[in-house]
Amino acid sequence: MTTTAHDEAVPHPLDEEAVDARVRDALSSFDAASDLDELKAARLAHTGDRAPIVLANRRIGSLAKEDKAAAGKLLGRARGQVQKALAARTEVLEAEHAERLLVEETVDVTAAPRRRRIGARHPLSVLQERVSDVFTAMGWEIAEGPEVESEWFNFDALNIAPDHPSREMQDTFFVEPPDAHLVLRTHTSPVQVRSLLERELPVYVLCPGRTFRTDELDATHTPVFHQFEGLAVDEGLTMADLKGTLEHFARKMFGPEAAIRLRPAYFPFTEPSAEMDIWHPDAKGGPQWIEWGGCGMVHPNVLRAAGADPDRYTGFAFGMGVERTLMFRNGVPDMRDMIEGDVRFSQRFGMEV
Repeated sequence: MTTTAHDEAVPHPLDEEAVDARVRDALSSFDAASDLDELKAARLAHTGDRAPIVLANRRIGSLAKEDKAAAGKLLGRARGQVQKALAARTEVLEAEHAERLLVEETVDVTAAPRRRRIGARHPLSVLQERVSDVFTAMGWEIAEGPEVESEWFNFDALNIAPDHPSREMQDTFFVEPPDAHLVLRTHTSPVQVRSLLERELPVYVLCPGRTFRTDELDATHTPVFHQFEGLAVDEGLTMADLKGTLEHFARKMFGPEAAIRLRPAYFPFTEPSAEMDIWHPDAKGGPQWIEWGGCGMVHPNVLRAAGADPDRYTGFAFGMGVERTLMFRNGVPDMRDMIEGDVRFSQRFGMEV
């Protein structure tokens, strides 16, 4: 039978000199430990399941009956010395550890505290939700649609002819390959057509969302911007209904003194069409008329494209830019501030929910 180096380190239960040597090894290891981690390693080496004294104690069972008492007494004394030395060293190192923590984790209660900066929701999100709240309070629905849109929904269904300038590359982002006939939507009007196709008439929907055009980024333009467009299709709707809706909306957004005026204009998807100006009583530089968006009565061709009978139903539509609304509603001079991601810009608007 062969023996290992570990077996040779295990003292015979009756070998007092060898047992004492293992005790001295343990005490020396405990004294050499400079912190609790090193003491833990020493404890496992000298009191763990594979420690020499522990293994020697297990061998007592194999001794002759008359030798067991002497071996038990010898090893009991040895283990007691080891445990006593371990407890003493543990107490010393724990005290040193606690004292060190007091120094390392000292807090100067007279120092100014580090204040966590309060975050803020982006004002474009807040404004878009506020607009949605105004129309849901009037019983309208909120509708959404895809940002990658087919040319039919983005142009054809809205009475925009194939040779219309807005279809040219300088205005629209086309998606490869060209024969897919997909674009990044240039307005949220396609959602209006989808709403007419998906819902039973009458329809009253507000369509907020992100849109894309090949504009250069400057103080008043951005290639990615947000719109909210409204569509109402019912029996007997007129321009008077459109004007009343927009006046109510303007007063909710700008206060009871706000007013609107409509100027004749042209859009392919409405007839008649109008540009809408708002009287902004608190505008920067004083009360003034500011161009806000476009509107008009839904063109019969748009109703036909969506399967609605223009002889029975009429409708009105309108659309405004969220960024532009934020600019003159809150005095933001540069549209680039809205997209640069600087939290200091959003913090001016607080945590409104």
